[in-house]
Amino acid sequence: MNTSPSPAPASPVESAPSSGSAIDQTQLALLRAHRRAHRRARPALPTLPVPTPSGLPPLTRGQRLADGVAATIGSWRFIVIQSTAIVLWISGNVWFGAGSWDPYPFILLNLLLSFQAAYTAPAIMMSQNRQSELDRRHAQNDYEINVKAELEIELLHEKIDILKERELLALTEAVRQLSQQVDALSHRLR
Repeated sequence: MNTSPSPAPASPVESAPSSGSAIDQTQLALLRAHRRAHRRARPALPTLPVPTPSGLPPLTRGQRLADGVAATIGSWRFIVIQSTAIVLWISGNVWFGAGSWDPYPFILLNLLLSFQAAYTAPAIMMSQNRQSELDRRHAQNDYEINVKAELEIELLHEKIDILKERELLALTEAVRQLSQQVDALSHRLR
């Protein structure tokens, strides 16, 4: 059994076993470089509108109106009310017959429904565009959190590898000392 002590590493960080392949190391280096570049570009953000306490810029009057229209038209209450109004409109016109305000082809009803669709569709699209912008910001925040978490996990892995290596060195040293003691005892017994 070899009882010569193994050379101690220069530093724990240098001696930590490489975690992953060369491709993984290259990807981590690229990730770090991207993160550093992103942090340098981050100070440009304060030029955006001042965020509200919830972290979002305050809504403009048009955005609040678009959200209100989308919330109203996208509800069952609106569908029930509009369906009831259409049924009453058609029933009233059929009831009064030739003297009704909008006879059978219901041209005025078609005009009103087209007018409603012409104005509600853009309002709904504006609300959806704003929501997609919010979703994009949330996705960007999630991405930044994931990058930071990945870097932190990488650091934890490196620390655990260093601790494992220290423990292995301590165990190796204990085995070496025990081997020396066994050798010393075996020499005394001869």
